[in-house]
Amino acid sequence: MAKLPIIEFPDPRLRTIAKPVARVDDALRRLIDDMFETMYDAPGIGLAATQVDVHQRLLVLDVSEGNDTPQVFVNPEILASDGSQVYQEGCLSVPGIYADVKRANTITVRALDRHGQPFELSAHGLLAVCILHEIDHLDGRVFVDYLSPLKKALVRKKLAKQRKLAAEDSDAA
Repeated sequence: MAKLPIIEFPDPRLRTIAKPVARVDDALRRLIDDMFETMYDAPGIGLAATQVDVHQRLLVLDVSEGNDTPQVFVNPEILASDGSQVYQEGCLSVPGIYADVKRANTITVRALDRHGQPFELSAHGLLAVCILHEIDHLDGRVFVDYLSPLKKALVRKKLAKQRKLAAEDSDAA
């Protein structure tokens, strides 16, 4: 397994719409394992292939307390959604930034698992938020797209400041 570099906002590659996975094979399963390693190391609870510059409809997540319930969604498709909830979201591609986002409270999703087997899942709460957040990445969206123009500008400014400080720290080392 290998850790993969995570693309950070506002990199234009995050706007790429992912293409459907044609085949679930050993190469895809290696990518899945690498994505889990990357996500757990970050640490995060979800990661879309788009975030690691692979533009295929694939996402991994684990919303469990002990990082012991990994889930894989290949070619995920939302079949139904209901209700609404506001959840404070963060993102590995937008490090250190959190904001309230309104999403469906309950969803039904259809996808393939890591072996190419189809399944359907009903999800609510954090799991629904995470699935919707990661599918947004596959559709070329990031959670800051849900923010007002003013909040979006503040996010860009804060990220630029973080990058500048990180560059200064690495230059000093």
